[in-house]
Amino acid sequence: MSSPSAERLTPALASQFARLALSHVAREYPNKMDHVLAGPQDVQGPRDLHPIFFGSFDWHSCVHGYWTLATVLRLHPDVPEAPAIRALFNEAFTAENVAAETAYLARPLSRGFERPYGWGWLLKLQAELLAHDAPWAATHQPLADAFAQRFRDFLPLATYPIRTGVHSSTSFAIALASDYARAVGDEALLALFAEKMRSWHLGDRDAQAWEPSGDDFLSPTLMTAECLRRLLPAEAFAAWFAAYLPAADREAPASLFTPATPSDRTDGKIAHLDGLNLSRAWCWRNLAAALPAVHVARPAMEAAAARHLAASLPHVAGDYMGEHWLASFALLALTGD
Repeated sequence: MSSPSAERLTPALASQFARLALSHVAREYPNKMDHVLAGPQDVQGPRDLHPIFFGSFDWHSCVHGYWTLATVLRLHPDVPEAPAIRALFNEAFTAENVAAETAYLARPLSRGFERPYGWGWLLKLQAELLAHDAPWAATHQPLADAFAQRFRDFLPLATYPIRTGVHSSTSFAIALASDYARAVGDEALLALFAEKMRSWHLGDRDAQAWEPSGDDFLSPTLMTAECLRRLLPAEAFAAWFAAYLPAADREAPASLFTPATPSDRTDGKIAHLDGLNLSRAWCWRNLAAALPAVHVARPAMEAAAARHLAASLPHVAGDYMGEHWLASFALLALTGD
């Protein structure tokens, strides 16, 4: 991949990310399915069950592979891959395909399908599609409606947050989904997200950051902060952050400022640690930018973002266990989306 010193989405990087995503969103196998079988009639392959999101090793990675392509197309519409992206989207986002993806959710045993990680990414994708002058978002809207409703149904039942560094993280899913709620002007959904995050996390203080775990691709500590940054007024967030990470100016807790070291990038779980570095870079950059320019912790936070990005941007490609998803996290880190 490109130089680890790159800190913005250059045309060259955008093209590389597009090529990577195009190479896997329609690659059906290998495939790790989130599929509960009620009987022999449910023994079907990925493409039969999910006519849009059947590739990229798993459903959620395929969703954010499409997000990567859509984002690259918007930010760099002249990349050489642009015609292939448009052709793919025209083929994938049809009423028939969206109806099949939506019907899958109606299965009684699909209640927990991709909760909450895939939910957040699907809505993040829809927020991006809405920014394009194309019919894709309108065609895809029924599926977005179904996942938005899942948040409305689930969050009132969620007594506790899920503070993990993997797919079950509630903070990560809500952060992504809040972009959709804001894009469509759904103030009720945005208020639900804010109410849950306040009730779960507004009292959090002096985060100890006992991380990373061995297969984290998110920082539980930083994702809580990044989600609240999106949902709290700026002054309220700054006050909360000062109590949450009071020694950030001194690079403490040290675990949050030190990039993780993957020991085997051919192991799918260990390769998660590259995603952790990229998602930490995303969080640190966004969090630093949310604080006043003279804030004492900003230099340390910005330096941490740069270190984490440099540690893993060169490894976005190399083995399929990472390259079927890591470009999305690199894109978050480089754009702040």
